[in-house]
Amino acid sequence: MIDLTGKVAIVTGAARGLGKGIAKKLGTLGATVVLFDVNKEILDAAVQEFVGSSLNAEAMVVNVADAVAAQSAIEQIIEKHGRLDILVNNAGINRDAMMHKMSDQKWDEVISVNLTGTFNCMRPAVQHMRDRESGRIINISSASWLGNIGQANYAASKAGVVGLTKTAARELGRKNITVNAICPGFIDTDMTRGVPEKVWDLMVSKIPMGRAGQPEDVANCIAFLASEQASYITGEVINVGGGMVL
Repeated sequence: MIDLTGKVAIVTGAARGLGKGIAKKLGTLGATVVLFDVNKEILDAAVQEFVGSSLNAEAMVVNVADAVAAQSAIEQIIEKHGRLDILVNNAGINRDAMMHKMSDQKWDEVISVNLTGTFNCMRPAVQHMRDRESGRIINISSASWLGNIGQANYAASKAGVVGLTKTAARELGRKNITVNAICPGFIDTDMTRGVPEKVWDLMVSKIPMGRAGQPEDVANCIAFLASEQASYITGEVINVGGGMVL
């Protein structure tokens, strides 16, 4: 049984969808979870739901693309709780377009949130974790890091997350800090529910297990990586996609 009692965790992009599922799982296992998101209304509703279920949860409105804001928020959490044990970098956006039609704005927005935002949260967290010689960092990449039509910006950002993860794992291993990346496949969230039915059916047809994943499928893997049972696992890129990527 995984027990995260006494641990303090941050989950970015946690107001809904995959991030909310991850935060709920960590809270259910006993962690105090701080939810980062830019949407205050949805964020507050998520935290109220968690608190109503007797989970220790807090909300902070944070734009991870803003390095100063990310660092300030993480420093506040460490000052308040005296520790930060788990960081899950889940915040991400997509602005899809074929490369020859992609604007500078679409490129910059995706890179700034998905890749730079991950770095902006890792840097202050790592400074604290190095001092304590303990920590778990789990970065959410994507199966699209291998390349996907119409997602040059998104694929590049998620490939960058893989490179960042592996570099951090090399730098931090001797400090007893593990850094791993999760690549979700086609997960049933608010974002994917917005695709046309034909696209949904096409995506599911590519999955050997024959169904879209649930946020809990990803959250279960993250809970393991955040636990003591995974203390010798670092630098890994783990697909959670029902066999979509083989």
